[in-house]
Amino acid sequence: MRRRTARLIVILTGVFATLGILAALLATGVIWPGRIFAAGYSVRGVDISSYQGDVDWSVLSSEDIDFAYIKATEGSSSVDSQFLRNWEGAAQTDLLIGAYHFVSFDSSGESQAAHVIDTVPDGATLPIALDLEYYGEYFRHPPASEEVDAILVPLLAKLEEHYGAPPVIYATPEAYDRYLSGRYKDYPIWIRSIVLPARLEDGREWTLWQYSNRDRLDGYVGVEHYIDMNAFNGTREQLASLAG
Repeated sequence: MRRRTARLIVILTGVFATLGILAALLATGVIWPGRIFAAGYSVRGVDISSYQGDVDWSVLSSEDIDFAYIKATEGSSSVDSQFLRNWEGAAQTDLLIGAYHFVSFDSSGESQAAHVIDTVPDGATLPIALDLEYYGEYFRHPPASEEVDAILVPLLAKLEEHYGAPPVIYATPEAYDRYLSGRYKDYPIWIRSIVLPARLEDGREWTLWQYSNRDRLDGYVGVEHYIDMNAFNGTREQLASLAG
């Protein structure tokens, strides 16, 4: 009996130690499920903001990536503190580059579109992207679909008219299911799914997939040690064609 108990203790100790090591590897991004599932996609890129701090774009662009989405604006007045520096640096590389705007539920689509147009130069090699997700109190109290439509419809229309290409819509699964599922079919979808393979419940094909928020690349030093990684569902040429 004592031998069985001792053997069981040894086995359980080994199991818990293994689980602890696995948890540590996941927490630090050494291994990441999404990275495994995304291995079949050859066109990859980053999305980046002031959280990544100072970026050496000559170094980052050499990290086996094809594109970069750079945070530009938020709401109707906020500009990412590193946007212009990142935009100018990325433009000197061979990366396909685009700007993204964080959608606010607290200001009109018209005012947000005007803010983006005032901030983001023409001539990007990727379409404008809109980041649609919950924030702050809206995690607990998401706005109604009609309220979001009242923002999105004019925002999308004005940005497409100005930049000449349909904007890409980034969404978390929760935001997609509530606001986009079965709708906005003329716009490319960029979906977040950092654990399991990307899949849209309405059967729609995704265009971009954010598969990791735990990657580490050379070329940046900021308060955020990690960087988001994304895959494109197609070739580099097809990605470039999205900008018209």
